[in-house]
Amino acid sequence: MNLAKFPRVRLAHLATPLEPMPRLTKLLGGPEIWIKRDDCTGLSTGGNKTRKLEYLMAEAQVQGAEMVMTQGATQSNHARQTAAAAAKLGMACHILLEDRTGYNHDNYKYNGNVLLDYLHGATMEHRGPDLDMNAEMEAVAETMREEGRSVYTIPGGGSNATGALGYVNCAFEMLHQFVEMGLDVDHIVHATGSAGTQAGLITGLKAMNADIPLLGIGVRAPKDKQEANVFALAEKTAEKLGCADVVQRGDVVANTDYVGPGYGMPADDTLEAIEIFARSEAILLDPVYSAKGAAGLIDLIRKGHFKKGERVVFLHTGGAIGLTGYTHCFDVPK
Repeated sequence: MNLAKFPRVRLAHLATPLEPMPRLTKLLGGPEIWIKRDDCTGLSTGGNKTRKLEYLMAEAQVQGAEMVMTQGATQSNHARQTAAAAAKLGMACHILLEDRTGYNHDNYKYNGNVLLDYLHGATMEHRGPDLDMNAEMEAVAETMREEGRSVYTIPGGGSNATGALGYVNCAFEMLHQFVEMGLDVDHIVHATGSAGTQAGLITGLKAMNADIPLLGIGVRAPKDKQEANVFALAEKTAEKLGCADVVQRGDVVANTDYVGPGYGMPADDTLEAIEIFARSEAILLDPVYSAKGAAGLIDLIRKGHFKKGERVVFLHTGGAIGLTGYTHCFDVPK
């Protein structure tokens, strides 16, 4: 397996920090908790999609694209990071934004990630819920190609075998940090949605024979569908790397008990997780991904799933800029 053979453009501030969270550890009274700070990747407030975009944007350049196109929810962290990557590389960016929540608050529709999409120069279209957004995107891209534009399309979340390479690389990076810091890690936990982060991580971990269980806390799909999506993408990623069959179905584990009312719609435990991380460790989570992952981590510690004497690493997928689109969810004193 040779990850270096794939084209890559450097966009992220790597390696991202790996830090202990002693106050959160004490507060919860369970395992020793560490955090992998992929909210610190640096591109337009950072986030996990930047690692994927290093490979996706390089592939777009190799193919001679003048425009990249992607899709996501209104407050998509992926859309914002794609717009930023395109601006940095001098490429056009067009985004299709899907209404997955029904929220009509001005902050949700125009602030946070949406504001940054605009500032980075992306053009945008809006769609209603429950559409095949990748199909919608490809239809728009084909129209632009007929007009003579060279368009490279990126699936939602940057989650294909090319994008997942970014998290194969992250798995290697974490394992190196564990060795350098003398950390014996028992579990890795993160939020999982479009599948690319978890698929890349499990492929990298298994390729390196790292016997560390990986748990994805789902933010949208039911458990069976989420695990199937991750496994399918892990298989494609492993095949791309030349290590087919390195990931087995049993290696892919997701817990979808913390989705709440739906994608992009925080539950009470989501908001509790945001406040706990902010007040104990001064770390900001986003309401769509990282806070649902953290809600799962917190609850599983309280239930004794992760035990005292163990060491757990929580991978922060970023997106805190999205908090400014969710002011309606917080009871801020006037």
